[in-house]
Amino acid sequence: MPSARTALSLFKTAPISPYDEMLAYESIWAASGMTETTVTELFKSCRLPTEVFAAKTFDAPLAQEISQFLEPKLGQFSICLNGDFQYPQRLRDARHPVDLFYFKGDLGLIERPAISVVGARNCTPEGGARAKKLARGLAENGFTIVSGLATGIDTYALSAAMEVKDGRVIAVIGTPIDEYYPKENRDLQDRIADKHLLISQVPFYRYSHEHFNSRKFYFPRRNSTMSALSLATVIVEASEKSGTLTQARAAIHQGRPLFILDSCFKNKSISWPSFYEKKGAVRVSELKDIVDRLGVKIERPTALEKD
Repeated sequence: MPSARTALSLFKTAPISPYDEMLAYESIWAASGMTETTVTELFKSCRLPTEVFAAKTFDAPLAQEISQFLEPKLGQFSICLNGDFQYPQRLRDARHPVDLFYFKGDLGLIERPAISVVGARNCTPEGGARAKKLARGLAENGFTIVSGLATGIDTYALSAAMEVKDGRVIAVIGTPIDEYYPKENRDLQDRIADKHLLISQVPFYRYSHEHFNSRKFYFPRRNSTMSALSLATVIVEASEKSGTLTQARAAIHQGRPLFILDSCFKNKSISWPSFYEKKGAVRVSELKDIVDRLGVKIERPTALEKD
């Protein structure tokens, strides 16, 4: 990676480097008033971050400050950019598609058939058991498990899939790729980054300079990306106001199958399962219900509702 240079010189060199694109992308997100919507609009007319930076009036001194901020982080991760040969075009199905993301690990996993397994952080023991059984069964049938590395269902699903021989996982996090949240999943995150695939779309500089409450929106963005990466999403357990339902909405918008475990429908304290069933979600109680819908056959059904 190059050393810090003046911001203006970064965008005059050819060929364009990953560092140039990362710096431009970070500078765009750091500009005042940037939101998912405004960034999406900017990228409608320009594919590369450097093109957006050149076409609009951005703060060159701020870009130089960001360059210096990023300098100590270089070499600890890689980036994938819209237009790269490994960039998954299915990400474009998101309402606000990510144009650049950071990753550690095997980006080749992004080409494998994947299913998101998601749910509550504060899950019940039964929900945790179902998440493990589901993730294990899917991994045994060749699916990569996608989840968000939160406590609860995410952790159960990722851990169970990694226990399967040749099981593979992709974790998408809601913090910069060099941070850990929650802290207790540090070891799990490092194992995934080392042996599997860890993804973040969170810009380093903006995240470090904004108020804690403003950082919450990175988690629903993460859910939208998880849905777009996956053939389908399975919700194991969630409360009425769970952030998991962000992914339910994303899946429906993106045209991805949405599966909800039957146990959610039996919980009389929540109404969201019936709401999403009316929108096309499918109630499932066996692994076979999921893989058959996706056109995959398995030899032995696995009941997800019996612990």
